[in-house]
Amino acid sequence: MNDMTPDNPITLQTLRKWTSENRRFAMLTCYDATTARWLASGGVPVLLVGDSAAQMILGRDSSIHVSLDFMLTITAAVKRGAPRCFVMGDMPFMSYQADDAEAIRNAGRFLTDGRADAVKLEVDGSFADLVGKMSRAGIPVVAHLGWRPQMARHDGVRTARIAGRTADEAHQLIADAKLMERQGAVMLLLEAVPPEVSRKIVEQVRVPVIGCGAGPACAGQVVVLQDLLGMTERQPSFAPPIARMGLALQDAASQWVKIVEQGNRQAGEGYQMNQGESEKL
Repeated sequence: MNDMTPDNPITLQTLRKWTSENRRFAMLTCYDATTARWLASGGVPVLLVGDSAAQMILGRDSSIHVSLDFMLTITAAVKRGAPRCFVMGDMPFMSYQADDAEAIRNAGRFLTDGRADAVKLEVDGSFADLVGKMSRAGIPVVAHLGWRPQMARHDGVRTARIAGRTADEAHQLIADAKLMERQGAVMLLLEAVPPEVSRKIVEQVRVPVIGCGAGPACAGQVVVLQDLLGMTERQPSFAPPIARMGLALQDAASQWVKIVEQGNRQAGEGYQMNQGESEKL
Protein backbone atom coordinates (compact mmCIF):
# COMPACT_ATOMS: atom_id res chain seq x y z
CA MET A 1 0.00 0.00 0.00
CA ASN A 2 1.33 3.42 -0.97
CA ASP A 3 0.96 5.77 2.02
CA MET A 4 2.55 8.76 0.27
CA THR A 5 0.21 11.65 -0.44
CA PRO A 6 0.81 15.42 -0.74
CA ASP A 7 -0.34 15.81 2.86
CA ASN A 8 1.30 12.63 4.12
CA PRO A 9 4.98 12.39 3.17
CA ILE A 10 7.18 9.62 4.52
CA THR A 11 9.11 10.92 7.54
CA LEU A 12 11.36 9.46 10.19
CA GLN A 13 8.30 9.27 12.42
CA THR A 14 6.58 7.16 9.74
CA LEU A 15 9.49 4.70 9.61
CA ARG A 16 9.64 4.47 13.40
CA LYS A 17 5.92 3.73 13.52
CA TRP A 18 6.23 1.02 10.85
CA THR A 19 9.12 -0.55 12.75
CA SER A 20 7.12 -0.62 15.98
CA GLU A 21 4.29 -2.32 14.07
CA ASN A 22 6.68 -4.86 12.49
CA ARG A 23 5.83 -3.48 9.08
CA ARG A 24 8.47 -3.95 6.41
CA PHE A 25 9.45 -1.15 4.04
CA ALA A 26 11.29 -1.11 0.72
CA MET A 27 14.24 1.09 -0.17
CA LEU A 28 16.13 1.50 -3.44
CA THR A 29 19.09 3.53 -4.61
CA CYS A 30 18.28 6.38 -6.96
CA TYR A 31 20.38 9.04 -8.67
CA ASP A 32 18.08 11.29 -10.74
CA ALA A 33 14.73 13.06 -10.60
CA THR A 34 12.98 11.16 -13.40
CA THR A 35 13.72 7.74 -11.94
CA ALA A 36 12.79 9.02 -8.48
CA ARG A 37 9.39 10.10 -9.76
CA TRP A 38 8.67 6.64 -11.18
CA LEU A 39 9.91 4.84 -8.07
CA ALA A 40 7.72 7.04 -5.88
CA SER A 41 4.69 6.36 -8.08
CA GLY A 42 5.43 2.66 -7.60
CA GLY A 43 5.17 3.11 -3.85
CA VAL A 44 8.84 2.96 -2.80
CA PRO A 45 8.89 5.03 0.41
CA VAL A 46 12.64 5.40 0.97
CA LEU A 47 15.31 6.32 -1.57
CA LEU A 48 19.06 6.19 -0.99
CA VAL A 49 21.19 8.50 -3.09
CA GLY A 50 24.17 6.20 -2.75
CA ASP A 51 27.83 6.79 -3.45
CA SER A 52 27.35 3.78 -5.74
CA ALA A 53 26.58 6.56 -8.22
CA ALA A 54 30.32 6.46 -8.81
CA GLN A 55 29.89 3.09 -10.52
CA MET A 56 26.31 3.31 -11.77
CA ILE A 57 26.43 6.86 -13.15
CA LEU A 58 30.09 7.77 -13.63
CA GLY A 59 31.43 4.37 -14.67
CA ARG A 60 34.15 4.29 -12.03
CA ASP A 61 35.44 1.10 -10.39
CA SER A 62 34.84 2.13 -6.78
CA SER A 63 32.42 4.17 -4.70
CA ILE A 64 35.23 6.42 -3.47
CA HIS A 65 35.37 8.20 -6.84
CA VAL A 66 32.51 10.62 -6.30
CA SER A 67 32.65 14.18 -4.99
CA LEU A 68 30.66 15.90 -2.27
CA ASP A 69 29.27 18.51 -4.68
CA PHE A 70 28.16 15.83 -7.13
CA MET A 71 26.39 13.92 -4.35
CA LEU A 72 24.66 17.10 -3.17
CA THR A 73 23.48 17.85 -6.71
CA ILE A 74 21.97 14.44 -7.36
CA THR A 75 20.48 14.19 -3.85
CA ALA A 76 18.57 17.42 -4.45
CA ALA A 77 17.49 16.10 -7.85
CA VAL A 78 16.08 12.92 -6.33
CA LYS A 79 14.19 14.90 -3.69
CA ARG A 80 12.70 17.15 -6.39
CA GLY A 81 11.59 14.07 -8.29
CA ALA A 82 10.12 12.37 -5.22
CA PRO A 83 9.30 15.06 -2.65
CA ARG A 84 7.08 12.72 -0.60
CA CYS A 85 9.74 10.02 -0.21
CA PHE A 86 12.22 9.81 2.65
CA VAL A 87 15.49 10.61 0.88
CA MET A 88 18.80 9.54 2.41
CA GLY A 89 22.03 11.17 1.25
CA ASP A 90 25.21 9.09 1.24
CA MET A 91 28.24 11.02 2.54
CA PRO A 92 31.12 10.29 0.15
CA PHE A 93 34.66 9.23 0.92
CA MET A 94 36.68 11.88 2.82
CA SER A 95 33.67 14.14 3.40
CA TYR A 96 33.50 13.12 7.08
CA GLN A 97 36.65 11.17 7.99
CA ALA A 98 39.27 13.93 8.28
CA ASP A 99 37.79 16.50 10.66
CA ASP A 100 34.66 16.48 12.82
CA ALA A 101 33.79 20.14 12.24
CA GLU A 102 34.13 19.72 8.48
CA ALA A 103 32.07 16.55 8.65
CA ILE A 104 29.24 18.33 10.48
CA ARG A 105 29.26 21.18 7.96
CA ASN A 106 29.22 18.74 5.05
CA ALA A 107 26.38 16.75 6.62
CA GLY A 108 24.46 19.96 7.14
CA ARG A 109 24.82 20.74 3.44
CA PHE A 110 23.04 17.47 2.64
CA LEU A 111 20.04 18.76 4.58
CA THR A 112 20.13 22.29 3.10
CA ASP A 113 21.63 22.14 -0.40
CA GLY A 114 20.78 18.48 -0.96
CA ARG A 115 17.34 18.59 0.71
CA ALA A 116 17.98 15.17 2.24
CA ASP A 117 15.96 13.84 5.16
CA ALA A 118 18.99 12.05 6.65
CA VAL A 119 22.64 11.34 5.94
CA LYS A 120 24.34 7.95 5.87
CA LEU A 121 27.88 7.35 7.11
CA GLU A 122 29.96 4.18 6.92
CA VAL A 123 31.11 3.73 10.51
CA ASP A 124 32.33 1.51 13.30
CA GLY A 125 32.65 2.25 17.00
CA SER A 126 35.51 4.70 16.41
CA PHE A 127 33.02 7.15 14.85
CA ALA A 128 30.84 7.31 17.97
CA ASP A 129 31.91 10.83 18.95
CA LEU A 130 31.23 12.16 15.44
CA VAL A 131 27.79 10.57 15.31
CA GLY A 132 27.02 12.12 18.68
CA LYS A 133 28.14 15.57 17.53
CA MET A 134 26.09 15.36 14.36
CA SER A 135 23.05 14.24 16.31
CA ARG A 136 23.40 17.12 18.76
CA ALA A 137 23.65 19.47 15.78
CA GLY A 138 20.24 18.24 14.61
CA ILE A 139 21.45 16.04 11.78
CA PRO A 140 19.60 12.71 11.38
CA VAL A 141 22.36 10.10 11.00
CA VAL A 142 22.00 6.62 9.55
CA ALA A 143 24.91 4.48 10.79
CA HIS A 144 26.11 2.08 8.08
CA LEU A 145 27.71 -0.96 9.79
CA GLY A 146 29.16 -4.23 8.55
CA TRP A 147 30.81 -4.24 5.14
CA ARG A 148 31.99 -0.70 4.37
CA PRO A 149 32.78 -0.27 0.67
CA GLN A 150 34.76 2.91 1.31
CA MET A 151 37.25 0.79 3.27
CA ALA A 152 37.83 -1.71 0.44
CA ARG A 153 41.30 -0.47 -0.42
CA HIS A 154 42.32 -0.41 3.24
CA ASP A 155 41.09 -3.98 3.66
CA GLY A 156 42.75 -5.10 0.42
CA VAL A 157 39.58 -6.57 -1.10
CA ARG A 158 37.62 -5.92 -4.29
CA THR A 159 34.28 -7.48 -3.40
CA ALA A 160 32.08 -7.41 -0.34
CA ARG A 161 33.57 -8.96 2.77
CA ILE A 162 30.99 -10.56 5.03
CA ALA A 163 31.05 -8.88 8.44
CA GLY A 164 30.31 -10.83 11.63
CA ARG A 165 31.23 -14.34 10.48
CA THR A 166 32.85 -15.18 13.82
CA ALA A 167 31.31 -14.85 17.25
CA ASP A 168 33.86 -12.18 18.22
CA GLU A 169 33.12 -10.12 15.11
CA ALA A 170 29.39 -10.54 15.69
CA HIS A 171 29.64 -9.36 19.31
CA GLN A 172 31.58 -6.29 18.13
CA LEU A 173 28.95 -5.48 15.51
CA ILE A 174 26.19 -5.77 18.07
CA ALA A 175 28.12 -3.53 20.47
CA ASP A 176 28.73 -0.96 17.72
CA ALA A 177 25.05 -0.97 16.77
CA LYS A 178 23.98 -0.29 20.35
CA LEU A 179 26.65 2.39 20.68
CA MET A 180 25.44 4.17 17.54
CA GLU A 181 21.89 4.16 18.88
CA ARG A 182 23.08 5.66 22.18
CA GLN A 183 24.97 8.34 20.26
CA GLY A 184 21.77 9.37 18.51
CA ALA A 185 21.76 7.53 15.18
CA VAL A 186 18.18 7.52 13.92
CA MET A 187 18.58 4.34 11.87
CA LEU A 188 21.08 1.59 11.20
CA LEU A 189 22.01 0.05 7.87
CA LEU A 190 23.64 -3.39 7.93
CA GLU A 191 25.50 -4.53 4.83
CA ALA A 192 26.75 -8.09 4.22
CA VAL A 193 25.93 -9.27 7.74
CA PRO A 194 24.81 -12.86 8.49
CA PRO A 195 21.08 -13.06 9.25
CA GLU A 196 21.48 -14.36 12.80
CA VAL A 197 23.69 -11.39 13.66
CA SER A 198 21.24 -8.94 12.10
CA ARG A 199 18.43 -10.53 14.07
CA LYS A 200 20.33 -10.01 17.34
CA ILE A 201 20.87 -6.35 16.47
CA VAL A 202 17.21 -5.84 15.56
CA GLU A 203 16.22 -7.38 18.89
CA GLN A 204 18.53 -5.13 20.89
CA VAL A 205 17.91 -1.70 19.35
CA ARG A 206 14.78 0.39 19.01
CA VAL A 207 15.65 2.34 15.86
CA PRO A 208 14.71 1.08 12.38
CA VAL A 209 17.27 -1.31 10.91
CA ILE A 210 17.75 -1.56 7.14
CA GLY A 211 19.42 -4.57 5.59
CA CYS A 212 21.54 -4.82 2.47
CA GLY A 213 22.22 -8.52 2.13
CA ALA A 214 21.67 -8.88 5.87
CA GLY A 215 18.74 -11.27 6.16
CA PRO A 216 14.98 -10.96 6.67
CA ALA A 217 14.89 -9.64 10.24
CA CYS A 218 15.57 -6.05 9.18
CA ALA A 219 12.59 -3.70 8.91
CA GLY A 220 13.84 -2.21 5.66
CA GLN A 221 15.55 -3.81 2.68
CA VAL A 222 17.71 -1.94 0.16
CA VAL A 223 19.43 -2.94 -3.07
CA VAL A 224 21.02 -1.01 -5.90
CA LEU A 225 18.30 -0.19 -8.41
CA GLN A 226 20.34 -1.31 -11.40
CA ASP A 227 20.85 -4.72 -9.79
CA LEU A 228 17.10 -5.07 -9.32
CA LEU A 229 16.46 -4.09 -12.93
CA GLY A 230 18.99 -6.50 -14.40
CA MET A 231 21.29 -3.77 -15.67
CA THR A 232 24.56 -4.75 -13.99
CA GLU A 233 27.15 -7.29 -15.09
CA ARG A 234 27.78 -8.81 -11.65
CA GLN A 235 24.59 -9.72 -9.82
CA PRO A 236 24.71 -9.81 -5.99
CA SER A 237 23.28 -13.04 -4.63
CA PHE A 238 20.87 -11.15 -2.37
CA ALA A 239 19.49 -9.00 -5.21
CA PRO A 240 18.16 -11.24 -8.00
CA PRO A 241 16.77 -9.14 -10.86
CA ILE A 242 13.00 -8.85 -11.12
CA ALA A 243 13.17 -7.16 -14.54
CA ARG A 244 15.41 -7.25 -17.59
CA MET A 245 15.63 -3.55 -18.27
CA GLY A 246 19.14 -3.82 -19.66
CA LEU A 247 17.89 -6.04 -22.47
CA ALA A 248 14.81 -3.84 -22.92
CA LEU A 249 16.99 -0.75 -23.28
CA GLN A 250 19.23 -2.57 -25.72
CA ASP A 251 16.21 -3.60 -27.77
CA ALA A 252 14.80 -0.06 -27.80
CA ALA A 253 18.16 1.31 -28.98
CA SER A 254 18.32 -1.31 -31.72
CA GLN A 255 14.84 -0.44 -32.92
CA TRP A 256 15.68 3.27 -33.04
CA VAL A 257 18.79 2.53 -35.10
CA LYS A 258 16.63 0.67 -37.65
CA ILE A 259 14.02 3.44 -37.75
CA VAL A 260 16.66 6.05 -38.54
CA GLU A 261 18.59 3.92 -41.02
CA GLN A 262 15.43 3.02 -42.94
CA GLY A 263 14.30 6.63 -43.23
CA ASN A 264 11.09 6.00 -41.34
CA ARG A 265 8.87 9.06 -41.10
CA GLN A 266 8.92 8.66 -37.31
CA ALA A 267 12.52 9.90 -37.34
CA GLY A 268 13.23 13.58 -37.96
CA GLU A 269 9.70 14.88 -38.64
CA GLY A 270 7.05 16.39 -36.45
CA TYR A 271 7.12 20.19 -36.97
CA GLN A 272 5.66 22.19 -39.85
CA MET A 273 6.08 25.70 -41.26
CA ASN A 274 3.20 28.11 -41.26
CA GLN A 275 0.73 27.60 -44.09
CA GLY A 276 2.01 28.98 -47.37
CA GLU A 277 5.53 29.65 -46.09
CA SER A 278 7.18 26.54 -47.50
CA GLU A 279 6.46 27.75 -51.07
CA LYS A 280 8.61 30.84 -50.44
CA LEU A 281 11.74 28.77 -49.87
